[in-house]
Amino acid sequence: MTDRKPEEADRVDAAGLQAFASRIVSDHAREELIFLCIGTDRSTGDSLGPWVGTLLEERGVPGVLGTLKDPCDANTLPQLARTLPDDAIVIAIDACLGRPESVGMFLARKGPLVPARSVNGSFGAVGTYSIAGVVNEISLKPYWTLQSTSLYRVMRMAEEIADAIASAVMGQDEQHFNPNAERTSAYE
Repeated sequence: MTDRKPEEADRVDAAGLQAFASRIVSDHAREELIFLCIGTDRSTGDSLGPWVGTLLEERGVPGVLGTLKDPCDANTLPQLARTLPDDAIVIAIDACLGRPESVGMFLARKGPLVPARSVNGSFGAVGTYSIAGVVNEISLKPYWTLQSTSLYRVMRMAEEIADAIASAVMGQDEQHFNPNAERTSAYE
């Protein structure tokens, strides 16, 4: 990423996401990394974070908070955020709504994201780094838009995020992660 205003993010595809994850891992020890996968399993569009968390756990990536089984949602995020170690490098992952040309892309940046911003939520910023997946277009009815978002798109985007992170984090440790190995996912 280039030096920009703190609120700006790079709009990237899967390859750009891979480069972003690799830069984070090259700058920090694996033990410092926490992947905070924000969202709920009760809304198609907002399930991106928990899908990513579930896929990361399946791939053996350590430091994952927020899965389909135990989501990091509006009820659990405030308490969970307070328990994060001060020295942790938190990679916050969440769904968002955006411009039509950005749907299916990722907004990646060094800096936090604000969960539930597109639905006028009142959470504080979280993350040392952030990845926001643009799952659908912004609209006047954001809750409805998230509810009617394509599950297929969300699942494919979750795969792309999980693949990028797992490859970066586990890539040097072939006994835990082999990107060419046949594997089954939670939804295939």
